[in-house]
Amino acid sequence: MPIHYIYLFFAVLAETIGTTALQASQQFSRLGPSVICVIAYAAAFYLLSLALKVMPVGILYAIWSGLGIVLIAIIGFVVFGQKLDGPAILGVALILAGILTINLFSGSTTH
Repeated sequence: MPIHYIYLFFAVLAETIGTTALQASQQFSRLGPSVICVIAYAAAFYLLSLALKVMPVGILYAIWSGLGIVLIAIIGFVVFGQKLDGPAILGVALILAGILTINLFSGSTTH
């Protein structure tokens, strides 16, 4: 696997941790989750900058944000008990389909 995909994978992971900690921080009123949030977002942006050396920003951001949306929707459901209705599930599925389409069929994923 090319190194830029590894950077992107860990950027998505860091962003997902950061967003989960953001919810747990209760609007930055809890110190531990607030610190985790800031550190995780800093790591996510640093890792994105490394992947940007090879990938175009539009494609990189689409994959990063799309995967983040899908993972956070799952975490919101499992961890925080947030419900998704049919249209929301369809929307998340379409986002995932878009990410797969970019990665499987597009030649735009690298400069």
